[in-house]
Amino acid sequence: MDVIVRPTPTLQGEFGALSSKNYTTRYLLVAALSEGVSTIYHPAHSEDSDAIRRCIADLGAVLTEDEEKIVVQGFGRHPRDVKELNVGNAGAVLRFLMAVAALSPEVTFVNTYPDSLGKRPHDDLIQALGQLGVEVEHNQGRLPITIRGGKPQGGRITVSGAVSSQYLSALLFLTPLLEEDSEIIVLDDLKSKVVIGQTLEVMEQAGIIVHAAEDYMSFKVPGRQAYAAKSYTVQGDYPGSAAVLAAAAVTKSDVTIHRLAEQSKQGERAIVDVLRMMEVPLTHENGTVHVQGNGVLKAVEFDGDAATDAVLAMVAAAIFAEGTSRFYNVENLRYKECDRITDYLAELTRAGAKVEERRDEIIVHGTPEGVEGGVTINAHYDHRVIMALTVVGLRARQPLLIKDAHHVAKSYPQYFDHLRSLGANVEWVE
Repeated sequence: MDVIVRPTPTLQGEFGALSSKNYTTRYLLVAALSEGVSTIYHPAHSEDSDAIRRCIADLGAVLTEDEEKIVVQGFGRHPRDVKELNVGNAGAVLRFLMAVAALSPEVTFVNTYPDSLGKRPHDDLIQALGQLGVEVEHNQGRLPITIRGGKPQGGRITVSGAVSSQYLSALLFLTPLLEEDSEIIVLDDLKSKVVIGQTLEVMEQAGIIVHAAEDYMSFKVPGRQAYAAKSYTVQGDYPGSAAVLAAAAVTKSDVTIHRLAEQSKQGERAIVDVLRMMEVPLTHENGTVHVQGNGVLKAVEFDGDAATDAVLAMVAAAIFAEGTSRFYNVENLRYKECDRITDYLAELTRAGAKVEERRDEIIVHGTPEGVEGGVTINAHYDHRVIMALTVVGLRARQPLLIKDAHHVAKSYPQYFDHLRSLGANVEWVE
């Protein structure tokens, strides 16, 4: 389905932030890797979190769910022998479960999104799994991918962090279960280091010991460990909230979002700092962000690596700022559901924004008077692109029609409902 976004001068209202997709995924994974019963309170509900629910159930976990929690009976280091797993379009779920599948005799991950996840490379993780004695059959690093494992062995493992930190997270989740101790060395640069902090935080909560170097470029992981069955509470989600906060910033607004902890390890919490740098009137106290926007913003420069999933929303806000903004160190945006630099900037240009592309930078020449709009734009099946383009549509002079906007459900199924509750003029069209 498509969505029409019409100019909306004011937004007003409040709601609780969606639960974190990243933390939900990790808590479900460590619960499945335990041999007891874990409880996860306030889990996220989205296509990605549904994908890991479905896959860990296929692998032998037993899930019972009600409105506020999921109870998981784990399978430990002995997943059920299944032939196929379908992760949908969830890249992190695929990479984490490629590592878990190393404990199984043979699992094939099928390709149901050839134009999105099917295009994304996984070579660095494939090479690292090979060092564990795992045979991987693949299509030039892409889906479909068959893992032939059963008895992975620890030891010294090298993995590149230049494309994604998800490869490293996958190895960190697996190696404590191996008989041998492991040492993981990160080659090249490590993107999204802050997300590794989330992985280590969840593992520590599950009773796992990992000795990490301060710069996260090397790790010593004792083997023969077991994930403990625990209770976990999922915090509010900054990446999804970033687009709503950006929407409040570019309009005349009085918008409040609850459940956004000030001390969260989510790097995307930087959206609050960036909006402050843009001189957006806001407060952040007791887990509540309150924006009283006036539509007037100043340009910024920002290192986007620590807040990857909020950069597109930051760019959308910068389009209406006075001056030229620069978002740098963001090359890993190219390896997401689409190329979030080339593809996103092409659609912004079509809508009338003045943006420039660099290999690892996005340059935004602000147009405080707004953009023209009045066009149909392609969101490239990407939930983050859909949300960010919606922000732009609120300040366009003419409506924007965003194609295939239903893919927002990958991470934030209620996004358009929440915007409408604030007064945004958005409408689904078939």
